[in-house]
Amino acid sequence: MTVEKCSRNAETEKTALVEEISRLKKEKDAVILAHYYQRPEIQDIADHIGDSLALARIATTLPNRVIVLCGVHFMGETAKILCPEKTVIVPDDSAGCSLADSCPADEFAEFIKAHPGHTVISYVNTSAAVKALTDVVVTSGNARKIVESFPQDQKIIFGPDRNLGNYINSVTGRNMLLWNGACHVHEQFSLEKIVALKKEHPSAQVLAHPECPRHLLMVADKIGSTAVLLDYAVASDCKEFIVATESGILHKMQAMCPDKTFIPAPPNDSTCACNECSFMKLNTLQKVADSLRTLSPAIEVDEDIMDKARKPIERMLQLS
Repeated sequence: MTVEKCSRNAETEKTALVEEISRLKKEKDAVILAHYYQRPEIQDIADHIGDSLALARIATTLPNRVIVLCGVHFMGETAKILCPEKTVIVPDDSAGCSLADSCPADEFAEFIKAHPGHTVISYVNTSAAVKALTDVVVTSGNARKIVESFPQDQKIIFGPDRNLGNYINSVTGRNMLLWNGACHVHEQFSLEKIVALKKEHPSAQVLAHPECPRHLLMVADKIGSTAVLLDYAVASDCKEFIVATESGILHKMQAMCPDKTFIPAPPNDSTCACNECSFMKLNTLQKVADSLRTLSPAIEVDEDIMDKARKPIERMLQLS
C-alpha cells in the first residue's frame, strides 16, 4: 500500500470517528472538555478547551448529563467532585499525573501533622484524597492571588509542586513550607538548549510555566499558566516564541496566531525536539468514541472524600 493511500485511509477513519463521536454526544447528552495539552485532534473535537481552572469552572455550568474530560485523572476527579450528579469520564483511566503521584495522601497527612498551625494550600494537580486534607486548592493561574489573600505572617504549607511553590515564594515574599514534588515534563527542559535556541532566534521571547525550575524561569520573558501564556502570545507584538511547557499548547497558540512562530522548548533528551506528557497523550479519538459508547471508564470518588475535597475547590473558585 502506498504512503498516499495509507494517508487517505487514515483520514477516512478519522472522519468516521469524528462523526461517530458527534452522534454519540447527542445520543448520550454528553459534552467534551479538553485540556490544552491534549492531542490536536482531541482539541479540535472538544466543546470546551482550557486549563485546569477553566475546566473546573466550565464543569459547574454545564447542563449535560455526561462530561467526557479529556485530560488526566485528577481533572476528572475535580469535575466529579463539583458535579457529583453527573457521569464523568476520562477516556483512558490510566492517564495519571507524575506531579499528583509525587504526593501520596497518607504521606502528605503525616507532613501536615508534623507542622501544626499551618494553612494547607494544595495545587490542583493532586488526588481527591489530598484535596480533602487541604484548606484551599490553587492552580498555576490563581496561586499568587490566593496566597496573597492570606496575611503575610500566615504559616502555609504548599504542595506538591516545589517549583511553583518556590516561584510563588519569590514573587510574594513568603516563606511557605514546600512539599518536595514536581512535574516530570517541566523538570526535563534543557536550559542549555533553550539558550541555544535563543541564539538561533534572537528576537524570540521565552514563555515558561511556573512548574519549571527556577533556573529556567530566570531566562523567561513571561511566566504563567497555559491560559496566561496563550493570552500573552495573542496580545504580544512579538512574532516568535520559545514555549517551555507541554507542547500540546502550541496547537491552540498556532490556531489563534497563524502569523506567529512557536518553537517547543526541548528537553534534556537529545533525541526529542519537544516535551510531551505521556499521560495527557493517552487519550485518543478512538478512546473518546469508546468511552461515549459505554459511558466508561467513569470516575468514582469516595463520598466522604468528595465532601471534604469540595470545600477547598469551591473556596478556590470563590477567591479567584
